[in-house]
Amino acid sequence: MKILVAISNVPDTTSKIQFTENDTKFNSAGVTYIINPYDEWYALVRALELKETGAATQVTILHVGLTDSEATIRKGLALGADDAVRVDADSSDAFFVAEQIANYAKTNNYELIMLGKETINYNGSSVGAAVAGLLDYPFISLATKLDANGKTLTFEQDVDGGSQIIECDLPLVVSAAKGMAEQRIPNMRGIMAARTKPLTIVAPTAAQALTSIKSFSLNPGRTTCKMITEDNIAELVTLLHIEAKVI
Repeated sequence: MKILVAISNVPDTTSKIQFTENDTKFNSAGVTYIINPYDEWYALVRALELKETGAATQVTILHVGLTDSEATIRKGLALGADDAVRVDADSSDAFFVAEQIANYAKTNNYELIMLGKETINYNGSSVGAAVAGLLDYPFISLATKLDANGKTLTFEQDVDGGSQIIECDLPLVVSAAKGMAEQRIPNMRGIMAARTKPLTIVAPTAAQALTSIKSFSLNPGRTTCKMITEDNIAELVTLLHIEAKVI
């Protein structure tokens, strides 16, 4: 089984967020970038575990981004991925990214495509489903466990009041959630090996971006809390409609 793990390059959660050009672009100056935690801790680590147990033969990481993301890719290699691919294009549109992942996976015969449930910067949670749709593969979303038995994979998902078990044959696409695996820290041997592992740069396939960023805005943060007495329901309803804008 060949596994392709899609990773995103995202700002560290401790970074101070600022915008430029009239709030239309993210200011990356001084920002530390990391692998999207859902991609790294759950999708990539579980893929590596499958290879270590003999269920997978190859683990490739793929990233859609520019040259400034290569340090992030090298960390994925240090964790244990066999090789990496960078599609040389901006990754601001989810559908465009999905097109690149799907095209590379289909061209190179990857049977399992894994990625995190969402990225921590945009939280769109749409790329996995789009990749599956473009490939016409089954899609397992928000999987918390994954076990392999030949060409059949067994997944667990959290549902209201419990969990459900799903079996699906390859090929397929899966988005990983908390519980799939545990975070790993690259050791020195892995870091040294990552320097010489293959990193292939490919040109993007033609694809239409379906969205564009109009503007960014910072979260206003916490505001003053208004306390309403239990016998003043009318005021509560008014405040919900007018200030909280609850319809």
